[in-house]
Amino acid sequence: MKRLKLAGMGLLLLMGFTAPAPIQQPQQTTTDAKKVQTNQLEGAWRMQDPSGNSIIMLVQDGFFTVAVYDQPNKKFLGTTGGTFIAQNGKLTITPEFDTMDSTKVGKPTTSNYKLEKGKWHISNATQTETWEKVQEQGTSPLAGTWRITGRERDGQMNTMRPGPRKTLKVLSGTRFQWIAFNSETGEFSGTGGGSYTAKDGKYTEHIEFFSRDSSRVGMQLSFNFEVKDGKWHHTGQSSTGNKVNEIWERISAK
Repeated sequence: MKRLKLAGMGLLLLMGFTAPAPIQQPQQTTTDAKKVQTNQLEGAWRMQDPSGNSIIMLVQDGFFTVAVYDQPNKKFLGTTGGTFIAQNGKLTITPEFDTMDSTKVGKPTTSNYKLEKGKWHISNATQTETWEKVQEQGTSPLAGTWRITGRERDGQMNTMRPGPRKTLKVLSGTRFQWIAFNSETGEFSGTGGGSYTAKDGKYTEHIEFFSRDSSRVGMQLSFNFEVKDGKWHHTGQSSTGNKVNEIWERISAK
């Protein structure tokens, strides 16, 4: 039964994923208005499903991710995400991955939206959800959507060519989720996420869910970081003690 409830929740998240009411500013171009609406969405949102599971949505740079998990019991339950466009009271999303229903990958859906008093009300013909904005103090130098473009192996930095196989990290001011997937086939390889801090060259993750290895939930991992020429240089040691040296580049679907 729990799996069936989750599948229903996933459908509502896709059909009801929404954006704030458009701002009427006639002097703006269509592109400018779209940017205003999209920027109002950026950040982290949370809600709980009827079973008490956590649901976190991150919105950055025209991308969104939704993760469903049971943190106390270290259970990852599902994730979806992709790109979206918010304009004229309508929001169209195109999923690039969906562990609850991979047949939705690549198929745009459109819904209405309403945002008021820090809450995001989402509804379809039969249900209504309410998301609450996660209050995040200050700004983070890493807030955005990043794609891995380089990884050191055997002492050499290997460049990754753009293609349908992707590894992304979406970060709000305090929360993160990474996802590995193939946007053409719908194949999902893994994900993890939680909260983070990035200050004085130190990037620290506090893991709340991990699809491949639940034993990592609750771990804290620290790395060195530097953002230079639009690239995030990420170095340190993984949870297994292996050397990590990666380059991530910020991307945008806006």
